[in-house]
Amino acid sequence: MAARRKYGFLFLLLTGILAASCVNDLESIKKVTFRPDDPDEKTSNLELTYTDSGYAKVRLFAKLAESFSHPKAVIKFKDGVRVEFYNENGEIASILTALYGEINEEDGKMLVRDSVRLFNPNNKKRMETEVLYWNRADSTIYTDKMVMIRTPKSLLFGQGVRTKQDFSTYTFLKPQGKIDINEKE
Repeated sequence: MAARRKYGFLFLLLTGILAASCVNDLESIKKVTFRPDDPDEKTSNLELTYTDSGYAKVRLFAKLAESFSHPKAVIKFKDGVRVEFYNENGEIASILTALYGEINEEDGKMLVRDSVRLFNPNNKKRMETEVLYWNRADSTIYTDKMVMIRTPKSLLFGQGVRTKQDFSTYTFLKPQGKIDINEKE
């Protein structure tokens, strides 16, 4: 019986020591697991809709979205991004795709780069470049990089372009190349 008490006491003593040593100190955990370049949040298969008066104006799709709050509030799309812009009738006016994108939450501007395409399905216009910016405040899309625009009847080049997000019309900042005009049309 004395041996049983002795082992019981020893068991309780060891259990108490183990329990006391298993305290999780949050600061110690952060030192082991926290990296300053890690995102605050990660979201898979993101679908984000900007609305105005209950109607979709812009829809954004991304396989992976990473949100950061420091040094500035930004959302990064490292595995590609697709943005659909809608007209007042709720139809897709244009589609923007790129392999990388990021939204600066403070100024409402989006940067997309790497294999950037802007397509207007109504008039079959396609813009290709390496970097574009979208300003949510005034609905403009612009770049100062080389741009190629394909229409059903022409292929145009230039350095820089400015357009509305529906890509119905555009202005080259520095047009380049030869443009053929058919006077019969």
